[in-house]
Amino acid sequence: MTERKPGPVRRFFGAIWDAINFTRRLVFNLIFLFVLVVFLIGLSAKAPVIEPRTALVLELKGELVEQYRTDAGSRALERMLGSTANEIQLRDVLDVIRRAGNDANIERIVLQPDGLRGAGLASLAEIGAALERFRSTGKEVVALSDGMTQMPYFLAAHADQILLHPDGAVLLNGFASYRFYYKDLLEKLAVKVHLFRVGEFKSAAEPYIRNDASSEAREADLFWLDGLWQTWLGDVGSRRKLEPRAIQNGIEILPEAIDDAQGDLAKIALTSHLVDQLATRDQAREILIAKGVPDKAKHSFRQVHWHDYHALARSSALPDLRASVAVVVAEGDIVSGEQSAGTVGGESTAALLREAREDDNVKAVVLRVNSPGGEVFPSEQIRREVELIKQAGKPVIASMGDVAASGGYWISMDADEIFAQPATITGSIGIYGLFVTIPETLEKIGVHTDGVGTTPLAGAFDMRLPLDPSVAKVIQSVINKGYRDFIGRVAAARGKQAAEIDQVARGRVWTGRQALERGLVDKLGGLDAAIAAAAERAKLGADWQTRYIEKTPGAFEQFLLGMSDSAGARALAKIELLRPEAALLDDPDLQRPLRMLRTLQGGKPNVFAYCFCEIR
Repeated sequence: MTERKPGPVRRFFGAIWDAINFTRRLVFNLIFLFVLVVFLIGLSAKAPVIEPRTALVLELKGELVEQYRTDAGSRALERMLGSTANEIQLRDVLDVIRRAGNDANIERIVLQPDGLRGAGLASLAEIGAALERFRSTGKEVVALSDGMTQMPYFLAAHADQILLHPDGAVLLNGFASYRFYYKDLLEKLAVKVHLFRVGEFKSAAEPYIRNDASSEAREADLFWLDGLWQTWLGDVGSRRKLEPRAIQNGIEILPEAIDDAQGDLAKIALTSHLVDQLATRDQAREILIAKGVPDKAKHSFRQVHWHDYHALARSSALPDLRASVAVVVAEGDIVSGEQSAGTVGGESTAALLREAREDDNVKAVVLRVNSPGGEVFPSEQIRREVELIKQAGKPVIASMGDVAASGGYWISMDADEIFAQPATITGSIGIYGLFVTIPETLEKIGVHTDGVGTTPLAGAFDMRLPLDPSVAKVIQSVINKGYRDFIGRVAAARGKQAAEIDQVARGRVWTGRQALERGLVDKLGGLDAAIAAAAERAKLGADWQTRYIEKTPGAFEQFLLGMSDSAGARALAKIELLRPEAALLDDPDLQRPLRMLRTLQGGKPNVFAYCFCEIR
């Protein structure tokens, strides 16, 4: 009996399946071969050797963050591709500068701050203080720039010498805070935003009900902005031996001075003593070769990039079982539930604090806060965990970064001590509620809503219906209670009366220095000072370690991170992989308010402790 041959349709689909199967095996085999080659290159790559009189190149490119927001695999890929769209952890920069100060083979730091993004004045002050400690060892810091705005220049001012490209500039213009306002837009859409708040200075939600800033918002914003600006002027003036008033005058007369300088901004920077010398990159290289040791193979000076120096320190680190001060980072908006790094989750951040409380090797905790706040309930979840750590007999120190305002202050207030930088943005003690209704919007497109309910409150929070005045009264009462709870908890934590806290609360924003004067923080200092205070409270003596408690990368992610430190692997990846590109409109001035509006769904008013207090 002869075997029946498959029909043409079966043969056609069989051929497609064979092609798919072959392609699948080919792709997986290619990936396997690539990973194998990268692994072998990583094994064979020699670790950089730090020779005497080496310069540490501190080239800061990317957004300065307290904690990586991207996953380890993405970071490894970016590193191998040499992408500049990356993130820089503040703790890594501080650690590298500290190690370099103690390393006899590191002779100087070559600081290149031009590519730094998203850094607040408080974080820059942390790096500046680390550079000053480095200089106190007798070593030198030289800053190179092709052109700087005022935030990177704040760092460069800590250098012994600043070299600016002749076609560059130092652009100083002061601090400002401007926002979008949506009242007219929302009215055109017939969307009604109902705002409930306590405190005339709680202006975070004003853009939804106004077309401009209120007089109270202008008064409060100008006060804290001027406080930050005076800090900037004072620090830069002190480092550069310039009078703050002279720097201010230089900004004010720039339109006239630019004509005299024939449009040469670099010349103005030099004659104003903002920089020490104008030098192209090749001229700067020759200056650094003369200062240090030539590297003839690279036609440059003997150097090591800070990424490689940091990787070398990581690879040589041994397991440390000493008693620890745990650092838990709370960075970003505070929202409910489990959240990834870069956002503070009520459950996820509370879980990290709980892990620190339950770890017998952790003797004290530092809560590092860099957050403008967010939702009230998750803020309270985190605050409660701080309270439980203290009840367990472990000291808790709050360390405020660039911003720890509103909900960011809420989660900090029960710490044994609160540290802030002079330029930290804090306060904004107050809450508000938002509720959106859209019945007129629906009418515009011919949609109407009608029905019945079993009680007057049934359907009360249906955004398709107009807001009943009696329901509005209920919401405002809840907001009033929330504010009383907020200032009551602050008063209890700070050992004051609620009336005293109310005088400095009502949604008003303060700098760290202003907050210290008003009793809202305990000491001025950075993260290192907070960690040292935690260790002292725990009576740890001299033998202890600092350990960050956060989600650790998996084994494969750690492998990729390790491979990304190999120069050979990076070169191979550039050849073999396509570089991902993204063109996304991500203006924070627009995205944050719109993101908040998107949360106003779910049939209930949302209650926030949030501060829109960014500077430009």
